[in-house]
Amino acid sequence: MRKLVYYVGVSIDGYIAGPDGSFDFFPLGEDLAAWIASTVPETLPTHARAHFGVENAVNQRYDTVVMGLGTYRPALDVGITSPHGHLRQYVVSTTSGEITDPGVELVSSGPLALVRALKSEDSEHDVWLAGGGKLAGSVLPEIDELIIKSYPLVVGDGVPAFADNFSPTAFTPTHREPFASGATVTHYTRA
Repeated sequence: MRKLVYYVGVSIDGYIAGPDGSFDFFPLGEDLAAWIASTVPETLPTHARAHFGVENAVNQRYDTVVMGLGTYRPALDVGITSPHGHLRQYVVSTTSGEITDPGVELVSSGPLALVRALKSEDSEHDVWLAGGGKLAGSVLPEIDELIIKSYPLVVGDGVPAFADNFSPTAFTPTHREPFASGATVTHYTRA
């Protein structure tokens, strides 16, 4: 069975985005950018892959992405309807109405059922949970691994990494890699 992996950037105070959904304040040093390009190039949006030199990169870890509307919206706001066209894309939202791009499937209810079905598929790749916090909180029972890019800044307000679900869940750190910018990438597995 493949894993559901929550791979996300987080501030010191636990936010994955600002109050308006922005995340461009996270510092992306050259060494962290190189790590992303070589380790998980499929997490880079399709329109940015050429900039990072991975336009033809093979998916290393994921073949499917699940995201909330808040994670999908920044692409929509700049006219991009299929931000990860090189992956199967699911947007979980009860308020978005309709998604017209055939490469993106809207899931209006049952995110737990969705991730359970995706995890049960026969695939060598895992499922990437890209955010947001409410979605991560709602599917926490199915998250097998966390890959957290921790950035050395305090945001003060915004979208928390997990929201709307008080459910203490233990994870064990298995690997940590520091970067020159002060960011670290830490892998956790469900305890």
